[in-house]
Amino acid sequence: MNNKTYPQKMRISFDLDEVLFVNPKTHKTERPLIFPLNRFFIERLRLGTPELINRLQELGYEVWVYTSSFRSERYIRRLFRLYGVKFDGIVNATRHLREVQRDNKTILPQKLPNRYRISLHIDDETIICTLGRQYGFKTYQLDAEDDDWKEKIIARADEIRKMELRP
Repeated sequence: MNNKTYPQKMRISFDLDEVLFVNPKTHKTERPLIFPLNRFFIERLRLGTPELINRLQELGYEVWVYTSSFRSERYIRRLFRLYGVKFDGIVNATRHLREVQRDNKTILPQKLPNRYRISLHIDDETIICTLGRQYGFKTYQLDAEDDDWKEKIIARADEIRKMELRP
């Protein structure tokens, strides 16, 4: 019997607002959903989002959403399924408050990806990325329009995976 243990898949999480959901006036976006779906799912996805998430999963990563928004997990899953994306996990503000903040007297940051064994979190907020250093989680800050964003995130994920595999 082989007793060799294999590491679990590395987890990557994405914030929603200003990362995966962007304003079409300032960012290139995926095509809008057809009527009447575009009336219920009003958010616009950053161009390349479905391609990136599916590619990361093909490369062996688990891909999660970690958002401080109160959008329901059901809403998030349904919206992304319409674009051919299936997340491995979702942490919204409700789940974060229930599972991370709980009854702690100290106010914790609005996101603590390492509590969910997430190795890399992509966010637009400088404060979240700064808190990563303080609370021990790795981040990639994505804020402005960037045509190379997908390649940069894959490169950062590969870099972290290599660090985690070192003895």
